[in-house]
Amino acid sequence: MKKKTLVAAALASCFTISATFTGCSLISVISKADMEQVIATVDIREAKTFSSDNSLTAYSSALKPTSINKRNLLSYFLNVGYSYVSNGTSYKDTFNMLMDALIDNAVLVQYSTVAILEEKATNKDSKDYDASALSVYKDYNDKGQDVEKYEYLLGGEDSDDVKLAKYKLYSSINSAIDNYENTLTEEDEEYKGTATRTTPKNLNTEQDDYYPSKDGSLDYKLYTGYEGYLLKDSGAYQDDALDGTTRATRVQAYNTFIDNLRKNDLVDIDTEADKLKDITKLEYFKNEYIAQLESRVINKYNSLYEAKQEKILLQDNYINEVYNELLNDQTDNYSSSSAFESAMGSMSSTSFLLYSPDTSDSDKFDGEHYGKYGFVYNILLPFNAKQSAQLAELNSIKSADEDDDSYYNARNQILKEIKTVDQRSAWFNGTDNYSFKASEAGIEAYGASDYLFFENNLTDSEEGGRYKKLEIYDGRYSYNGQVYENEDGSYTLIGNELTIDGMLEEFKAYVNYVLGGEYVSYDVTDNYYEEKSFKNEDDEIDYSKFLYANGKVDFGTFNRNDLMNTATKQYGAMSAVNELQFAYTTDTSVLSQYVGYSVQAYDTSYIKEFEYAAKLAISQGEGSFTVCAGDYGWHLIYVTYTFDKFETYSNLDWTNNVKVEGTFENLFFEWLKDKNLSDVTTTNRSKLLSDYRKEESDSNKNNVTVVKYEKRYQDLLDLDNNNSSNNSSNNTTNNNNQ
Repeated sequence: MKKKTLVAAALASCFTISATFTGCSLISVISKADMEQVIATVDIREAKTFSSDNSLTAYSSALKPTSINKRNLLSYFLNVGYSYVSNGTSYKDTFNMLMDALIDNAVLVQYSTVAILEEKATNKDSKDYDASALSVYKDYNDKGQDVEKYEYLLGGEDSDDVKLAKYKLYSSINSAIDNYENTLTEEDEEYKGTATRTTPKNLNTEQDDYYPSKDGSLDYKLYTGYEGYLLKDSGAYQDDALDGTTRATRVQAYNTFIDNLRKNDLVDIDTEADKLKDITKLEYFKNEYIAQLESRVINKYNSLYEAKQEKILLQDNYINEVYNELLNDQTDNYSSSSAFESAMGSMSSTSFLLYSPDTSDSDKFDGEHYGKYGFVYNILLPFNAKQSAQLAELNSIKSADEDDDSYYNARNQILKEIKTVDQRSAWFNGTDNYSFKASEAGIEAYGASDYLFFENNLTDSEEGGRYKKLEIYDGRYSYNGQVYENEDGSYTLIGNELTIDGMLEEFKAYVNYVLGGEYVSYDVTDNYYEEKSFKNEDDEIDYSKFLYANGKVDFGTFNRNDLMNTATKQYGAMSAVNELQFAYTTDTSVLSQYVGYSVQAYDTSYIKEFEYAAKLAISQGEGSFTVCAGDYGWHLIYVTYTFDKFETYSNLDWTNNVKVEGTFENLFFEWLKDKNLSDVTTTNRSKLLSDYRKEESDSNKNNVTVVKYEKRYQDLLDLDNNNSSNNSSNNTTNNNNQ
């Protein structure tokens, strides 16, 4: 797992036409000249709070009023607001909401500017230190060089922030053109599946603040089909290009994109006709780039603010105080089993259980072991349709004569015939095809075929890579069977059948492969299928007799502090078993759980065979596994986590482990940081807007920083009325024609 970068998201969405842009036009109500009207101005220097802060006023000459024109509002509407109207929000409410967001953004950009300038000019330890920061920035500002001034604030054209801003803009435009081109290149006869199967967490999720680079430069360009913007010159975009793209279809798609910009007067065809083949020369492109830079400026200020707050959080005493406070709270609240059982359902990498109740008062569930809380994976090998019908018939006989032994002995014979196959056919023939050939990607695959899944995450997730690692998923277990690619894009799959013994051997072999040695052992119950009684001396069902196998993945002493530490054997084993779950279990609800199903120390709601086998495995500790029979089929149960009495964690080392990814100390600190810094950033943002966003309409007419000219965009607010009038007119016309 890559460390989360705690950078606040952009506070106002940038104005790039997204892939959902529909080409609607509002020009019928807005003239070109009208689009240039200033509908609001923002100048935080007028605020009393600004003038009373000497550290700010020293940089006041760097600022000038921000003008928001009607074009800005319309552009924002096409990207964000149109979806609100489509979902039922009125035009008036939507435009007012967008107007507020634009004003908020302007306020925050201005404040962030002076804060960053102060940091540049005064912090000699900063990599961006420049004692002449104010004069440099002011020179750009006075010359109207908005792009250059923001790039300077962010550390220059070669800074990560500037590269990221360009990447966000380029990828957004490429995605929009992709959307149009897809309608041109999509083949009607192409196979489209409908099946789905749960996928691992982080699938196709980009790393935070990722941009493709090569030799230190941004390796990503626009692809429009025109000279200078060809696919071969687009850098890393080539990996994302649509199948079947050609220069002709790309030009056609790009022209459609430009035409929709023109229809909404975001491109001035009268003055920019000669620039249409080079989008980077359009005023639209410049405005979009500036919007991206402004978002990065706000983020950079937030990062500076949060870095100061993080120093406080890194103090051992503070972390310990929060930890002990949470521990004491849970000690008070989780002393009862019911409260703790409820809390188990929400345990995650951001929701911790630091205390578990004493379970010594629980009954011995097999005459030897006491109940214990824990989590398990469940690989269910089910009865097929025919076997289920046979089982249903046996159930009816059982209910009639209550001959339990006959029922269970007969059920065992059906269980003996269960055969399963790899369940991942939907990852080939479903709504998305996630398969790829391992040999072509340079990956060593384990198993019967050359087909693995989720190429992006498996091949490009190392340090500096584009994608995040899949969570608790090794990824090297190939499809277990034969794979044939069909001409229509579908696949013919012939899975290798596994009995329960075959499943156990597959389990053993793959976990050993991932761990790199002999770590797995198990014993199978002798003469399991022979006729026998399933009752004890008290004439009650003895659930130990449904236990088919008992085993252990011996990765050494389990360290609960390292549950999510990818460098450990225990994590490797858990990842291998979880991958086998994805491959074989038909109990798909377990695939969405954090580390599996929670099992209570006392009576559970699970079937009794499963409850017994799970409790037995949990009593033997993490890495243990059992196989039991049940009315659903075979259950292979693997223990991922158990709870000790009372305090769950011990030997915490905040100093050395807080930066070690996946350790409890690291996860706890990341949660603490995320929670606290999100709170302080949100609070700080609210305070800035409260201090510097003073409108004319406020009761206090002094120190106004925001002036809105509502009459200049009243026609947009009245679109609801215009549409209603048009609809009424159309209805009248239709009625007259009847």
